[in-house]
Amino acid sequence: MTDKSFFNTWSWMICVLSIMYLALFNAMAFSEQQPVLQKFKTIRNIPYDTTIKLGKHFKSLDLYTPASGKNHPIVIWVHGGGWKIGDKRGVNNKPQFFTDHGFILASINYRLYPQATYDQQAQDVAEAIYWVQEHAKKYGGNADQIFLMGHSAGAHLVALVSTNPAYLKRESLSLKSIKGTILLDGAGYDISERIRTAGPTAKKLYTTIFGTDEKTWKTASPITYIHEKQSIPPFLIVHVAERAESRRQSESLEKNLRSKGISSKLVSAQGKTHLTINREIGLSDDVPTQKILEFLKNVRKPSEDK
Repeated sequence: MTDKSFFNTWSWMICVLSIMYLALFNAMAFSEQQPVLQKFKTIRNIPYDTTIKLGKHFKSLDLYTPASGKNHPIVIWVHGGGWKIGDKRGVNNKPQFFTDHGFILASINYRLYPQATYDQQAQDVAEAIYWVQEHAKKYGGNADQIFLMGHSAGAHLVALVSTNPAYLKRESLSLKSIKGTILLDGAGYDISERIRTAGPTAKKLYTTIFGTDEKTWKTASPITYIHEKQSIPPFLIVHVAERAESRRQSESLEKNLRSKGISSKLVSAQGKTHLTINREIGLSDDVPTQKILEFLKNVRKPSEDK
């Protein structure tokens, strides 16, 4: 290669690199000038009870709200974790999904075993409902359109609060405060039946949380409180198709609700596990997600579903 050709080749390479650098610089500058618009607002660690701390924070909730507008319906999310573990931050795709459809999502923390009994945990849920109702307007929400949703142990807790009026009564509320309840793969709607049919591992978990007294088992069971005189909200009960214990409990709960004239719908989710039925809520091709959206649209008053 001659000196001249070498010089020309080197000059060409420098020119190409300069163009690439300039293009990259312009792209970065443009991205700084045109930030990605946030589709929803996030407000974390709002105390709903300032008398008790959970770690660094009080009993608290995270709010995910649409970027604008008002009078949004509200979904209160209660995580699972065997009544022992879990955190309100585990929301996966739910904030994007619910806010895209005009809902506020409130994800709550509650006291965990052994610091709290199941009864105290259910009362924490009721306290959070009271706070959400009282502060809904401030965050663009509709206090008359509150829905509960829970997974696993969280499904047990929201089912219990939605059927036993005592929890909301302590907060000067009634079951009418809840417009609909969504359960994801719970297996503790009839604690007595669950313990009697459980294997050694599950039985140990349930007796740890609910003890060995059958009176407590009955008191802790949402199915105990289902009768015509209660203003129990409509239920959407979703369970993993291949998970025998959640299928059995879900079918029993749905049958009892229907027998008392309470609106309920049962969805058997094919191809899901106990984890994916929760984790995949919010994905566009997810069948349980589609059923949830359909349920929420049907339950809400037509005049408010705009």
